[in-house]
Amino acid sequence: MSAERRWLPRLALTLGEPAGIGAEIVTALAATDLAADLIAIGDADLLRRAAAGRNIGLHVQPDDGQWIEQRPAGSMRCVHLPLAVPCTPGKLDKRNAAYVIAMLARAADGCLEGEFDAVVTAPVHKGIVNEGGFAFSGHTEFFADRANCNVAMLLAAPGLRVALATTHLPLADVAPAISAARLVRILRIVHNDLRHRFGIADPNIAVLGLNPHAGEGGHLGREEIDIIAPTLEALRAEGIRLEGPLSADTAFLPAKRAGVDAYLAMYHDQGLPVLKALGFGSAVNVTLGLPFVRTSVDHGTALELAGTGRADPASMIAAAQMAAKLAASSA
Repeated sequence: MSAERRWLPRLALTLGEPAGIGAEIVTALAATDLAADLIAIGDADLLRRAAAGRNIGLHVQPDDGQWIEQRPAGSMRCVHLPLAVPCTPGKLDKRNAAYVIAMLARAADGCLEGEFDAVVTAPVHKGIVNEGGFAFSGHTEFFADRANCNVAMLLAAPGLRVALATTHLPLADVAPAISAARLVRILRIVHNDLRHRFGIADPNIAVLGLNPHAGEGGHLGREEIDIIAPTLEALRAEGIRLEGPLSADTAFLPAKRAGVDAYLAMYHDQGLPVLKALGFGSAVNVTLGLPFVRTSVDHGTALELAGTGRADPASMIAAAQMAAKLAASSA
């Protein structure tokens, strides 16, 4: 998409777990003034029922693949993929696992082929997808495999970005997974995308240690001494600005966040609780390293809210806004 072109960015919106709140929060996008062409990927009837449940006047029409300059208010196009079996809000059914995988594959392939500018994903339920016969550890890993590339997970909230060295691993598996090769790969991806997608000319990345107090000189673990610190030194020699390894318990203090463009946490629950405590509902999950833009919400399927009309679409709106912005900057 050329910088001069007036066409709206085409956002593929996957509806997520059909028994969850995904379709509901996607329909909420139609009522916004987001400057993007909204293309839902999933069951069109599910989309219409979700809109009716939220009292949203939504006009759904089949996606014809054409680029548009303006989106009519309250409208959304749809690539219809039918549910395997009818769903009930709040009740998981493993028979729809193949439908969930088909949505993600359709969106990813469309991005890879240039049909869409970005994909924005509603939450899925990893457990039920696995029970349905698919080895699935998350969107991030799925899109990496589909695009055959290395990626990094980053969550962004106002004033804070946190990337992860490891994603959905049991805690017992984290320390063995922290290697120089992994850190080099992740930090290069984060550095590159901060520059080329987020437009930060010389990003500063703060890297957390793995152990309490960043190992406290080796008394609480040697990963910082043996792996993390030497890796950071090697990357600094390449011109990448890095701080650390830092003690995670003080690294996010307001005075220390100033001047940091992104943090790298060693594992999921080291960095994300801080980010979500500061920005839940406005945070966006971004997959770095892909050849296309992918964003997502910062929450799960919220089965207990499905069908009630009370699901908050704020994170979905933030994710779509960021996808449109990043797609435009990458054009």
